[in-house]
Amino acid sequence: MNRNQLSQLAVFAAVAEAGSFRGAARELNIAPSAISHAITSLEAGLGLRLLSRTTRSVAPTEEGRRLLDTLAPALGDIGATLDSLAEQAGRPAGPLRVTMTRLAAEDLIVPRLGEFLRLYPEIELDITADDRFEDIVAGGYDAGLRLGEHLEADMIAVRAGPPLSGAVVASPRYFEDHPVPLHPHDLLTHRCIRRRFASGRIYRWELERQGKLVVVDVRGPLILSDQTLIRAAALDGVGLAYIFDERIRDDVRQGRLIRVLEDWCDPFDGFYIYYPSRQQMRPALRAFVDFFRHKA
Repeated sequence: MNRNQLSQLAVFAAVAEAGSFRGAARELNIAPSAISHAITSLEAGLGLRLLSRTTRSVAPTEEGRRLLDTLAPALGDIGATLDSLAEQAGRPAGPLRVTMTRLAAEDLIVPRLGEFLRLYPEIELDITADDRFEDIVAGGYDAGLRLGEHLEADMIAVRAGPPLSGAVVASPRYFEDHPVPLHPHDLLTHRCIRRRFASGRIYRWELERQGKLVVVDVRGPLILSDQTLIRAAALDGVGLAYIFDERIRDDVRQGRLIRVLEDWCDPFDGFYIYYPSRQQMRPALRAFVDFFRHKA
């Protein structure tokens, strides 16, 4: 079937329903000559006569009726789908794919999902929690959540959380056998719990004080890929960990972990929702952005 036949089949169905070329022309808002040309071309292409014509009426032939038996339900389904899409155009509904880091999912999104999905029950939210940086356009995502420092310049970005800060910590047990580091370079003599990203790259600790950045390629006996596991290993005395402050605040307060190099842990940009364009923004995405936007 070629593309022209698709439009010709719609014309054929309209003629059969109206019982005349002129009636179909009025229904489709096109010239009667265009109706006649479409039907003639369709019949020639199929090698079948689909309509019997007299000066007073037009009716389907036996072959035309058989075609209509299949065609009418299909056109009805297409019409219903188009009506549904038009109806949904003004309200948040349908699938919404979002990629984000595990930390953003655990700390910012999942704790509020119940409220969001109660407000928007027609949204089907599909979340991929992965620390790998995704090209959301190539990956077929509607939006993503990443740290502000990692965003591409051509993305629309909306703040989703407050500024963050890291914390270098270890257990009291660890400091029974190791001195307290006073400068980032002292970390080179310590047992550190390192982190491997999903890309395979091992993170080099980035410590900053008053705009001065020091990057340290730490060493240690353990490499993990998840901050929850890194925290657990630090609590067990494995070594020093560099972890988001929010994850260990209670541990520090209750003495399970001891924080060091605090003056080298300046705050940095937190998480942002990012997406490619504001043009023809889907209501489901607009609802997600507005709901999870950070309100200072």
